[in-house]
Amino acid sequence: MNKLSVRDLPVSGKRVLVRVDYNVPLSEDGQTVSNGLRIDRSLPTLRYLLEAGASPILMSHLGRPKGEVVPSMSLRPVALELERRLSAPVVFATDCVGDPASSAVSSCPSGGVVLLENLRYHKAETENDVDFARSLAILADVYVNDAFGTVHRAHASVDAVPRLFFGRAAAGLLVEKEIEYLGGAVSNPEHPFVAILGGAKVADKIPVMKNLVDKVDVFLVGGGMAYTFLKVSGVDVGGSKLEPESMELAGEILGAAKALGKLILLPEDHVIADAFSADAEVRTVVGDIPTGWMALDIGPATTKRYVEALSSAKLVIWNGPLGVFEMEPFASGTRTVAEAVARGEATSIVGGGDSAAAAEKFGLSDGFSHVSTGGGASLEMLGGSLLPGLDALSDPG
Repeated sequence: MNKLSVRDLPVSGKRVLVRVDYNVPLSEDGQTVSNGLRIDRSLPTLRYLLEAGASPILMSHLGRPKGEVVPSMSLRPVALELERRLSAPVVFATDCVGDPASSAVSSCPSGGVVLLENLRYHKAETENDVDFARSLAILADVYVNDAFGTVHRAHASVDAVPRLFFGRAAAGLLVEKEIEYLGGAVSNPEHPFVAILGGAKVADKIPVMKNLVDKVDVFLVGGGMAYTFLKVSGVDVGGSKLEPESMELAGEILGAAKALGKLILLPEDHVIADAFSADAEVRTVVGDIPTGWMALDIGPATTKRYVEALSSAKLVIWNGPLGVFEMEPFASGTRTVAEAVARGEATSIVGGGDSAAAAEKFGLSDGFSHVSTGGGASLEMLGGSLLPGLDALSDPG
């Protein structure tokens, strides 16, 4: 997907409206940011703009206030944290549109940035309202989207606003990197190409498998989603996670892969428990899962087989944990497979969400080529969906 980059825009002396993702966790009292990773991810684009002589005007959502002013979801604490991390003045606007926004823009000193109040204090944001979009667009000369985690949502700041900046709506450095890695994996993958798919819901991953089945050489399937595929394959899954409504589609995917000569590897042994608890009784079984027991991790034989399948890979995409990694008795499969990817030589892409959380928990994030900032957006991009926030950006030339 080829879109205009912020580096292609003439931004010197311009006001630049930047969609960032500052939907960050706050402390219990709501006064400070408890995890500033998403702020850090925006800093390269902001520093690029400031060094180029631009005046960035930032807009974001925080939480789901549903069109109401909810003080605990104010971006004011984020403004303070951003100022600390960016080492530049940050002017906070008490609303994202109207006089508070325009006054903040006018009063911002050279070399500083403006952060607008929570977009979702207005229902018009999630309704993709064009009049609301115009009230935002009037603040700036050009538009940049650097919030990949929002590009799959047809919201005003993501969709309607950039369409008002004809030829002047570009991807920020973070979004550009996401397009490069995820888009490249879909359009021009290296081979052997291995996709690791896990997580709880089959329905979330079916579009990805359908879109990639003719491109991927081997699928390694784990997590709760594996047990719908195993049930279709004739395995008794006991009380494991099962989506009966997805069984027909799972069968179709298995058939399509077989017809194309592609491998879909499913767990052959399982770490099972008699309850969904870290304190449950735990066993490892091969094949069928007994009634009253549920599989919560792939077993050691499956783990070994998956690691071997990764040894010759040139490209690896990982989306979804292979077990309930948050509980130590069921973390081994995810940890061991993730370690194999992180220490391997393949280009490795982690598809955000729970996979990114697992990589961070195991201290492996730096071992991957790219860790996506958008779980839902990365899934939809890998599934071949049109992403409104990317579609709305200007084409080069």
